[in-house]
Amino acid sequence: MRKQYIWILLSVLSFCACKKLDQEPESTATRSAVFGTESGLRLYSNSFYGMDFLPKNSTSKDAMSDYLAVKSVNNFIRPGGFSSTSDTSWQWKDLRNINYFIENCNDPRVPAAIRNNYLGIARYYRAYFYMEKVKRFGDVPWIGKPLDVNDPKLVAGRDKRELVMDSVLADINFACANISATSDASRTTVTKYVAYAYKSRICLFEGTYRKYHTELNLSSSANTWLENAASAAKEVMDKGGYSLNTTGGAGVSYRQVFTSSAPVASEVLQSAVADVNLGVLNEANWWWTSGTYGEKASFTRTFINTYLNIDGTPYTNNPAYPTMLFKDEVKNRDLRLKQTIRSGDYKRISNGVQVPAPPVFSYTFTGYQPIKWTLDDMYYDAGALNINAIALFRYAEVLLNYAEAKAELGTLTNGDWATTVGALRSRAGITGGLSTKPTVADPYLVTNYFPGITDPTILEIRRERGIELSLEGFRFSDILRWKRGSLMNQEWNGFYVPALNTPMDLNEDGILDVAFYQGTQPAAVAGVTYVNVSPTIGSAVNSQRLKNTTFGELTWMNEIARQWDDKMYYYPIPQRDLQKNPALGQNPGWQ
Repeated sequence: MRKQYIWILLSVLSFCACKKLDQEPESTATRSAVFGTESGLRLYSNSFYGMDFLPKNSTSKDAMSDYLAVKSVNNFIRPGGFSSTSDTSWQWKDLRNINYFIENCNDPRVPAAIRNNYLGIARYYRAYFYMEKVKRFGDVPWIGKPLDVNDPKLVAGRDKRELVMDSVLADINFACANISATSDASRTTVTKYVAYAYKSRICLFEGTYRKYHTELNLSSSANTWLENAASAAKEVMDKGGYSLNTTGGAGVSYRQVFTSSAPVASEVLQSAVADVNLGVLNEANWWWTSGTYGEKASFTRTFINTYLNIDGTPYTNNPAYPTMLFKDEVKNRDLRLKQTIRSGDYKRISNGVQVPAPPVFSYTFTGYQPIKWTLDDMYYDAGALNINAIALFRYAEVLLNYAEAKAELGTLTNGDWATTVGALRSRAGITGGLSTKPTVADPYLVTNYFPGITDPTILEIRRERGIELSLEGFRFSDILRWKRGSLMNQEWNGFYVPALNTPMDLNEDGILDVAFYQGTQPAAVAGVTYVNVSPTIGSAVNSQRLKNTTFGELTWMNEIARQWDDKMYYYPIPQRDLQKNPALGQNPGWQ
């Protein structure tokens, strides 16, 4: 209703019906009603929260990433699968709404501090709008005012990244300085500390992007952005009053943040909250527990191997890890693992009764079936029924932003490590390596993820970021800024299968769960799901196989070519927009 009302007001603003020469035009009167009162400013600014450019309040934002196997290879990373005619994201209408507010929020009848608060919110969203555009396209036009139909800016070229990002920084700085609310009990609105958290996210992205994308010739300014990232995160850490959720202990406190119906106030800065009465619900269970609706998104074994042992040592230090069975590999690990995938004693609720819930191969390709966002009651599986709040900003990310920025600057201390990565690992039940920075680079991380990184602290922070923020929509952006797009070519692998036709008990409850076969299915055993891993089924290639044909890691869809090119660090300018304005020019490689 609020959005409908504000758009009605904006529509009225576009007309001027003058009855007499000495009568105030209706558009001016309407503008005065909106911008001349605090309630009008509040009403208008509420329209920003639902804008189209914002990432959707979804739990499936990492569907295109290096660590999830999904139903099909995204066209963006298939050779010849994506072009300038495929993209339709060159959208600017939300920017006009924001700029109109900024240009007109100057009525002296509203005290300056109140006006600046709402200007701060508007400029926060303009920074958000432009950050998303720069991440996607690189250079974009900077438009700082609402344009008329004949404005020459509409047919001008793109502005340089440096100008746009300096403008983004100015906007987010204004937001941090002028948004008055320092807390919000509902955890649904933009506050001063949400703005600081977002500033740390912006500046970490830009600082590391400039550092690792040396082709931009901007590496000399990278440290300035990293310093801004660290100082913004420190502002939240020192003054925001947030802390990591530890309710219930290390075995449950992490997942509580993602399954709670009310935002966990200690850790969550801002959240998309469900409301049954208003019919505002999400579809997490439906997406993650359906074999048809969602993507059957499943973690790869390469990524699962990065979870540390409970004592803080790398799991892959054990020479037996390549052939470790699922039931064993999930034991004595970082407790976030069992709060992120189905394993061990995980149970679901069916008609009020708890039942064992091992991985189900109707819903997973690899055996590593996510539960981070799903509610345990099966009632929520059959549609968009979820009532859990979706965290948009949380304290854990702020800690990681601070740690990474300081590590990239070379100024992270042991004390910094203890209050950031150490605190996150302690919450996860890990007992070792919590108070001092690592001194040895993990060869598994170097070989499989970051061959150009030798600093063990940076490696471990990247490990921690992948685990702590998994499935929260950060992974592809991180890959872009680290210049590790080639990770998108990694094979989609699953847990180790020692032999065909041998049912496996995945959760050690005495009930056999799954067996893999080729050719003719064996005689059925009650409760066992049979998965055909024949190289072909009939005349068709089978996408689910075993790496060594009759044993080894599960693999999925690795017969489909994936190809990362450096041009893919940016999306193409859509062809239809280039035809309207050739001065935009095309991104390199997409011509």
